Amino acid sequence: MKKTVHVVPHSHWDREWYFTTSRSKIYLMHDLKKVLDQLEKDNPYESFILDGQASLLDDYLKWRPQDRKRIEALVKQGKLIIGPWYTQTDQLVISGESIVRNMLYGMKICEAFGGYMNVGYVPDSFGQAASMPQIYHEFGISDTMFWRGVSDDEVTHTEYKWRGEDGSVVNVYQIPSGYYIGGAIPEREADLAEFLHQEPFKTTWGRSSTDQVYFPNGFDQAPVRENLPKLVEQMNELYQGEYELQFSTIENYIAAVKERHPELEEIAGELINGKLMRIHKTIFSSRSDLKAMNTKIQHYLVNVMEPVLTMAMQLGFEYPVETVKEIWKLMFENAAHDSIGSCVSDTTNEDVYMRYKQARDISMNLVELTLRQISTAINNPQAQEITFTLFNTCDKARDGVIEAEVYLPQKDFAILDQAGNSLPYTILELVDQTEYVLNQGNVLNTTKEIYLPEKVYKAKIVIETTDVPSMGYTQLTVDLSGNSHAPLRENTNHTIENDHYQITVNKNGSLDILDKASNVLYRNQGIIEENGDDGDSFNYSPPAKDFIISSTDFEPKVTIQQSDIYQTIRLEYLLKVPKDLTERAEQKVSEKLPITLELSMKKQSPLLDFKLTVENQMVDSHRVCVLFDTGIASKFSIADQQFGTLERPVIFEKEMALWEANKEQWNEQPIAIETCQSFVGLFDDSRGVAVMPKGVREYEIIGEQFDTIRLTIFRTYGFMGKENLMYRPGRASGETVIATPDAQLHKTLSFEFSAAYFAESFDQANVEQLAKQAVTPIEVYQYAEFLNSRLIFTLGDVEQTLPATFSLLEIEGNLTLSILKKAENRPGYILRLYNGLLEKDGHATIKFNQTIKVAEKVDLKEKTKEPLPINNDTIELESIGHAKFVTLYVE
Repeated sequence: MKKTVHVVPHSHWDREWYFTTSRSKIYLMHDLKKVLDQLEKDNPYESFILDGQASLLDDYLKWRPQDRKRIEALVKQGKLIIGPWYTQTDQLVISGESIVRNMLYGMKICEAFGGYMNVGYVPDSFGQAASMPQIYHEFGISDTMFWRGVSDDEVTHTEYKWRGEDGSVVNVYQIPSGYYIGGAIPEREADLAEFLHQEPFKTTWGRSSTDQVYFPNGFDQAPVRENLPKLVEQMNELYQGEYELQFSTIENYIAAVKERHPELEEIAGELINGKLMRIHKTIFSSRSDLKAMNTKIQHYLVNVMEPVLTMAMQLGFEYPVETVKEIWKLMFENAAHDSIGSCVSDTTNEDVYMRYKQARDISMNLVELTLRQISTAINNPQAQEITFTLFNTCDKARDGVIEAEVYLPQKDFAILDQAGNSLPYTILELVDQTEYVLNQGNVLNTTKEIYLPEKVYKAKIVIETTDVPSMGYTQLTVDLSGNSHAPLRENTNHTIENDHYQITVNKNGSLDILDKASNVLYRNQGIIEENGDDGDSFNYSPPAKDFIISSTDFEPKVTIQQSDIYQTIRLEYLLKVPKDLTERAEQKVSEKLPITLELSMKKQSPLLDFKLTVENQMVDSHRVCVLFDTGIASKFSIADQQFGTLERPVIFEKEMALWEANKEQWNEQPIAIETCQSFVGLFDDSRGVAVMPKGVREYEIIGEQFDTIRLTIFRTYGFMGKENLMYRPGRASGETVIATPDAQLHKTLSFEFSAAYFAESFDQANVEQLAKQAVTPIEVYQYAEFLNSRLIFTLGDVEQTLPATFSLLEIEGNLTLSILKKAENRPGYILRLYNGLLEKDGHATIKFNQTIKVAEKVDLKEKTKEPLPINNDTIELESIGHAKFVTLYVE
């Protein structure tokens, strides 16, 4: 059967990899100008695909603004194909809101030029997330084209249907041999005559479900192939009767396949099979320091910054739209598959770090100013010299013990709530900064009498609060004449306890945790495990001769402190470990590895908060994990993905059997080291355990009964690419000649995570909402006149018109709030909620504390889908299925 070959000119443009963005942008100036020149000629070269990412237009036009009109004309003519993404985002490590905003901003930029390619084009993402079909569907996209994640053991053809975790279905047009297969067309006629008879075309095109096949002509950072029309003409002469080559686009190719009405197979869930192409399954922990930054900043933007800005907008302050866009664009640049994967050179990772630092610093300072504007405008008759304003960016009222960094004039005082009740507090750290704070005054109104203390201490404190309104604030007052201090004291009996748990420290440092609700004793929790890493920037790889070190072989120094509201266990280990892989193979230990594990338990809290700090200056190529033995034998782990929860097998039995039978056919071993968004758990019908990483989000279920959660804390390595890894045989991924000494992370490292124990099945336990609270702290803003200096900058007085307490809205039900932000093009705001349960349908009642005029269901482009009824400023959402999200517009 003669096949029509759709020749699609393109370039896959990694903005950075073993090279920096600065280098690629210089070459982009040269190469894209050549593309524009070629497309403007009168020749068969009809179109060029700009890798599906609009950020390249931003980069190019920043330095060549004179070409804007040329680009607009070519886009409108359908010759220059752009979008729909802003950057070629990763799909597994990145959050759902990052993915959504990436495509939303990409589409908006493309629309200003004339339109975007309406295909979910991700030629190099390391696997495909199970949430993507729903995301595509809600953007009006029904087709996706990708390379990695599906093998010929799962589907017969290269065209098939893909059902996401929520049930949404999109059409897939896979390029199983890579986006570069047509990028190396030979020039000599003899070679050209054999080119299409060779691999990969021989196999790949044989798997096509129709007589239409895809021939992408391009490569990484490749310039336009100016003689391509001549080569296509030659091939049409050489392959008469077999192939007819024609210039095309991805959308035209897809349309041609659909015209044949093929019967399509269906595949479901995450697409993470590494048989035909590498998906770099353990890239989740590469450059663990940067992964931790990404985790923290993503959570901060959606759980703190945008809700705070939305509350401020409701209170009459301006929403800083362009500032928020700049922050997100910095995150999108780092969300590109190589950048977030950290499978890049050390110098490129320096750029990644700087973008994270910029995003972090801009967002935190924007939040600080906004909290200050609100706090200083509150009309609170009880206010004295110092106030603490508490901001709750969750959709439910919260109480309990919260943490804050503040400046205090004395150690003993009282904190009063709105009703005048004293709130206990405990000072955890105290540093005298009198000189620093009081000798920097910059008072605008010199006639105004203000309180000036004799001493100023920088302090870390915890406060037991009463109700803090949902999506709102309340203001507390510091009474310097009172005393509600609950001081820390030493505990020597090695046991701490609150309403939920009794925790005992064993001699070897492991923890026995009694869950009081289930009366189950979980023994030997929090064991630290250190072993070798013979991998590279793409993959963890256990050494051929590994040597595993356990914290249980060492006796730590134990320090326990407690107050009436807060308790902490500090375990200080001095592990003896191999200094490198050579020593590890010999089971020789010559280096000391100081590790401190701190456990904090707050009054009445079901969350146990951990912090692991390691002095990692002297050890190379190793991995550190923490183990939680649940005692629950499991076939599946439960973890959250973007906008929902899914079950993953603890071992891929079918895939492992196929791999064992034909290892030489596989690019990667089908291991079950996985990632999550905010938690992983093991549950049965009556109880469960969840671990909630706040840094590296990588885990594996281990043990003879698959009952232990092993959370990766960090790993280190010394090269960008290496050959013949245990889990990834054969050629190196990346460049073997590029050493990455910075990836050994020779510095002090700190990582945080939480754990919780449940006396219920997963759906009854509300794990998703508890995990949301674990990464959404109540923000505390302190104001006192004496702080107006270089410390917080000096601002003038403002009129105090805001109420002492405020709540924008409250949500009841079992849906999880993903985002609250200003709408992109309308005056109201956007809410997105999702069902994080495994089996139950979701529902929510959203009660607004202000009058609302409009309520609509909208798609991800924020276009109206249908109006929603409003009853007493309340919206009801019902029957939201498993892993479904719903987006609302309200004004």
